[in-house]
Parts: sequence; C-alpha cells; structure tokens
Amino acid sequence: MAMITGPAMGAIMAIDPVLTLAQWFSPAYPVGAFAYSHGLEQAIADGDVTDAASLQTWIEDVLHHGAGLNDALFLAAAYHGPDAAPIDAHLRAFASSKERLMEADLLGRAFADITASLTGHDLSNLAYPVAVGRAAALVGLPLPVTTAMFLQAFVTSLVSVGQRLIPIGQTDGQTIIAALAADCQQIARDTEGGDLSDLSATAFLSDIAAMRHETLTSRVFRT
Repeated sequence: MAMITGPAMGAIMAIDPVLTLAQWFSPAYPVGAFAYSHGLEQAIADGDVTDAASLQTWIEDVLHHGAGLNDALFLAAAYHGPDAAPIDAHLRAFASSKERLMEADLLGRAFADITASLTGHDLSNLAYPVAVGRAAALVGLPLPVTTAMFLQAFVTSLVSVGQRLIPIGQTDGQTIIAALAADCQQIARDTEGGDLSDLSATAFLSDIAAMRHETLTSRVFRT
C-alpha cells in the first residue's frame, strides 16, 4: 500500500497503488498530454501513418526503440537515485529535438504542480518521466506497475492522436492499446534497474517527424 499524505486532510491514508497510478495517468489528471502528438501529427501528414495497422506499428517502434524505452529507463533511474537532478539533466541532453524537450519539460511541470499539491513533495524543474519516477519513490509506489502504467498512458495518448487525425474508430483504438499492453509490461521489467547505459535512440522516423513538426504549417498538436 502507498502512504499518501493529503495536505487538505492533514492525515496519512493507505491507498492501493493502482488507484493512485490510475489517477496520475488518467486523462483527467491535468498534465495536458492531449496537446502533444510526439511527432505523430507530422507522420500522419506525411502519409507514413494512415490506418490502425500502421499506427500500431509506429507506436510499437517508439515504445521499443525510442521514447518508450528511454523514458522508462529515466523513470526507473529517478526512482532509485537519491538525487533526481543529474538524471533530469541527462534526459534533457538526450532529447532528440526542441519539441521533444518542450514536451518532457511542460508535462513534467504540470505533473509536478498537481502532484505536489496532493502529496506535499516538491518535484519542480523535473522532466515528466523523472518527475514520475521521483514521485513514485517518495510515496512508495511499486516501480514495475508505475512504469507499465506510464507507458500505457503514453500509448493511449498516441492512439488518441490517431483517432482524431487519421481517423480510426474507438474499437480500433482500444484494440491497439490492448495489443501493446504486454509490451508495456515487458519494457517495465526490462528497465527496472534504471541503467542509463541501456539508453538507445533508433526510432529515427519518429525523431525526424518530431523535428519536422516544428515547421508544419497547420497544426493541431504542440509537438
């Protein structure tokens, strides 16, 4: 059970970790993930992602070879490390483009603000995966399920982009999320040690799309 201090209640309550994580990664949690496409908007505009099958392939590649794997490693490193600042600096240096850095920074700020209000822990100036890892450690949430649910929220966010822009239907979207659930769990297990020497960036099409999105004429998403 996670021990969560609620400033408004002035008391400590035992809360099931899954309930806490479901709240953190819910679309209702005000981090603003709906405003970011992680470069997917550019890929759709270029015709690289055109249907449910190509969307699933795109997201699967990003999970295993791009930000999914790397964010999971940064999250785990922040969870284990006594000082999140150098891990945060590493993440920012590793960002492949201006928009990717902005996305991690602004999501992190939003997460830090609301989570500090709920838990009393200062998470300011941390990029999103680092802030999540640090917060999970501070309130005693289990790392594997934290990472798996973080990754599933990332998948869900990208599926939502596809539903709005391709578009694909609700059933197709939920099918993709279900199909990639095992991937989220496996990556969470593989990155549990938080070894940043395992960082890799070989989702090149996704990185290039994120770079090109900066100059996309008509945009719905910030990245």
